[in-house]
Amino acid sequence: MSLRPALGVAATAALALFAATPSTPAAADSNQSVTADSNQSVTVDPSGRIAADGTITLTGTYRCSDNTGPVFISSTIAQDSPLVRYGIGGSRAVCDGQAHRWENIGKPRNRVLKEGTAQVEATLMELRPQGGLPLPAFLATQRQDVVLAKS
Repeated sequence: MSLRPALGVAATAALALFAATPSTPAAADSNQSVTADSNQSVTVDPSGRIAADGTITLTGTYRCSDNTGPVFISSTIAQDSPLVRYGIGGSRAVCDGQAHRWENIGKPRNRVLKEGTAQVEATLMELRPQGGLPLPAFLATQRQDVVLAKS
């Protein structure tokens, strides 16, 4: 298997594992942040955009440094039911210790999201090489209530 499909499989497995992890009582709060250390952080902007075709744009900031593997920013969104979350894009992070902006764009398959309040979670995740296989290390997460407005 070449490197690109292997990284894709590892990232998919990591996101599935993260999505299957039950929430703790503290994680149930609307707006919260969990960070492994002060060099790693991710934020979510309080507003997002929804296009006429249902495409969602979410933004925020991140900071990371001293990483050994590739780092990604993923985002999910929920509206109406916190049990149903939709993945909205994903982007590669530059880990140089500086603050950077991120933007993820995606469109849920069955256009179910609408203007108004939604709950967004952004995750900063590194794929660390261990025993020849890249394994996920979650560096920071941020849950934020967001207002979706027409773009």
